[in-house]
Amino acid sequence: MTALSPLSVALLVAVTVGSSAAILAWRERPEPGATWLAVLLAGQVWWATFLVFELEAATLPAKALWYDVQWVGVVAIPVGWLFFALAYTGYDRYVTPFSVGIVSVIPAATVAVAAAGDPGNLLAVDHVVRETAVGTFLDVVPGPLYYIIAGYTYLLGAVGSVPLLQLIRDEARPFRGQSAALLVGTAAPWAGSVAYISGAIPVPGLDPTPLVFGVSGVAYLLALSRFRLLTLAPAPRRRARQLVFEQLHDPVFVVGTEGLLVDLNECAAETFGIDRRTAIGESAAAVVPRYDAVSDLDAEGDKPRAIPIVGRDGQRPYEVTVRDVVDDHDRTTARVITFHDVGAYLGQQQRLNVLNRVFRHDVRTETNLIKGYAEQLRSDPTDERALSVIERSAGRMLELSERTRTAGELFDPTEESESVRLPRIVDGAVADARSIDPDARIEIGEVPRVAVPAVLEVVLENLCSNAVRHNDAEPPWVRVDAAVEGDWVEVTVGDDGPGIDPAEYDVLDRGSETPLRHGSGIGLWIVKWGVDHLGGRISFAEREPRGTVVTVSVPVDRSDVPNAGR
Repeated sequence: MTALSPLSVALLVAVTVGSSAAILAWRERPEPGATWLAVLLAGQVWWATFLVFELEAATLPAKALWYDVQWVGVVAIPVGWLFFALAYTGYDRYVTPFSVGIVSVIPAATVAVAAAGDPGNLLAVDHVVRETAVGTFLDVVPGPLYYIIAGYTYLLGAVGSVPLLQLIRDEARPFRGQSAALLVGTAAPWAGSVAYISGAIPVPGLDPTPLVFGVSGVAYLLALSRFRLLTLAPAPRRRARQLVFEQLHDPVFVVGTEGLLVDLNECAAETFGIDRRTAIGESAAAVVPRYDAVSDLDAEGDKPRAIPIVGRDGQRPYEVTVRDVVDDHDRTTARVITFHDVGAYLGQQQRLNVLNRVFRHDVRTETNLIKGYAEQLRSDPTDERALSVIERSAGRMLELSERTRTAGELFDPTEESESVRLPRIVDGAVADARSIDPDARIEIGEVPRVAVPAVLEVVLENLCSNAVRHNDAEPPWVRVDAAVEGDWVEVTVGDDGPGIDPAEYDVLDRGSETPLRHGSGIGLWIVKWGVDHLGGRISFAEREPRGTVVTVSVPVDRSDVPNAGR
């Protein structure tokens, strides 16, 4: 049995190292890039293995046969490298069956030509066996397709190296080590291929590319074991950062240095009704809400600024922050503008203050009345006046408790937002008002059959009930009207009562209470909170010759609401 040549032995060492690395890569599936790295390494192993067959073959036809078989591994290497680099660095959106098919057209055509016996001498114009001091080689005169596939291989290799080069300067040491090892593993075969094509190798027919696969395999093994190549890949980090940007509950805009919109997250698109496909690339002044007010904020020194902005949920206060995006040369490349909705926080603080006053003042007052007259009943059980006061105080406390419960349910996050037809809401509010005073004269004007948020039911019930309960006319008169204008519905509730104390308006306008300046109850607060919750508007006006007109405007629900009632 003829002993293997030293070159064949060296190639078999490269095959062993490469096979070990390929097995390790294959076992790491489905980690990002594991499959494609296994394809790359399998291509190297294939090429080196059948080169051994070529070297050990004794005749020209046998050497030519094994030379053609090697093309399967030759073309698999650049395809595996490109898609491994993309998947490994987080650009897996480009790794699709379509893109793999497109990239594989030229490699597949090369294999087909080789399998067909190279008709037309596209891969090799001539084959000659050369006897050299280091072995017997098949010296090939390349054909036109050979140079095409060689250039294509270098192109795929260069494209795949771009995302890896970016990791060389990464702040994470493992990623720097991984990318360095991968680039070494790829650069070594490239250097051998370039030396062969350029004629720099003095031995005729000797292609050193498969010989340096040993260096490549060692580099890949180092990356897999020492730097945890596939178990600690940067792909999830890139995807996670993008996911965080998209999943933020705050609207975020990225504006370039030229004032053009670079990006925005899903929350920004939903909150402000922006079409992301058409908005990117437009002037930020035309897309970013109140850009004139936020563009002059200092990214370093200015504190967040609260700005009222109208979105899909109506007008709400947003706290705006601006941060600069700086590159490695300390140059500002973009600005990130974040809008934080503080309406919920401010509303919660307001509700806590009002409910604190209710329990501290109103409940305490009624409790003291009950306690005092209960003591009086102890001495005179027949005191009808004391019983009447206790009964009224208990009734007011029950009413206060019910309204407090209503206020809590109004903002219960577990309750789903529903839509109801406006006539149904008006009928319900009028029925509640009539239950307070059956003799009340309540008129209903035109009410359009539009769908509105169910929260409006709480608002109108309180307005109509207050209009009857606090009306000293005999009998009380109340009228409800509604009209639609564009995407808004306007509901008015008028009465002929004594009117609302201006101090109540003042407290609602200021949005806060003090020990000396506070409302007389919780009804108007519930109305205000409900309207604010819907992103609507509320206004009060005096009615001639007597009474008050309250106007509430809220957005119409234009979605299909088959279960919204009549």
